[in-house]
Amino acid sequence: MRVVSLVPSLSEAVAVTAPGLLVGATDWCTHPAGLAATRIGGTKNPDVPAILALRPDLVVANEEENREPDLAALRAAGTEVLVTEIRTLDQAFEELDRVLVTACGQARPRWLDEAEAAWAALPPPRAPRRAIVPIWRRPWMVLGSDTFAGDLLARLGVGNVYADHAERYPRIPLDVLNAAGADLVVLPDEPYRFTPDDGPEAFPALPAALVDGRYLTWYGPSLVRAPAALRAALR
Repeated sequence: MRVVSLVPSLSEAVAVTAPGLLVGATDWCTHPAGLAATRIGGTKNPDVPAILALRPDLVVANEEENREPDLAALRAAGTEVLVTEIRTLDQAFEELDRVLVTACGQARPRWLDEAEAAWAALPPPRAPRRAIVPIWRRPWMVLGSDTFAGDLLARLGVGNVYADHAERYPRIPLDVLNAAGADLVVLPDEPYRFTPDDGPEAFPALPAALVDGRYLTWYGPSLVRAPAALRAALR
């Protein structure tokens, strides 16, 4: 079977589960290290002719990360496209099983069982904290409603101040963010690369938790280590 992935998380999941199955991946697919797959452009601007030239049996995509016109063009050329929807941890586990077992015909990977066990073993969260979770600056954008990262944080006892916002990734002026009543700012290193010198200074009254964005936003083998890594960063 020949698989092209348009989602970094799913590229890692397929490559770790069945080495050699993945023939194409985006420029943003950085894991596992040394991934040997033909690069076919970005998640938002894939090279459709290059994908078709790889003769994939399956293209895996995501409703948030990829654009429908690109997926429609692949379908029109006769390519099977599987589109995932992942906005909660439970959905992630279900969709990973659907991609790897149902669509790719692989045995359920051990890492997926380990990831489910790691999240199930989390202790009850401490007194909840209210956090702002920026994902971009210039302009400032934050996690809003119905996001995978927000669900992970909630399981760790961190409530998103903007979880009830009408938008999933709203643009909020910095002065409004600082007046939102949060007691923590969570700064991932992707999609915007927040660092100790780029981000915390914008929130002088709040403690800052810098987290590995892969543990917060990727749904794949990283979910095994994510609970422990995020708990450590959020202390």
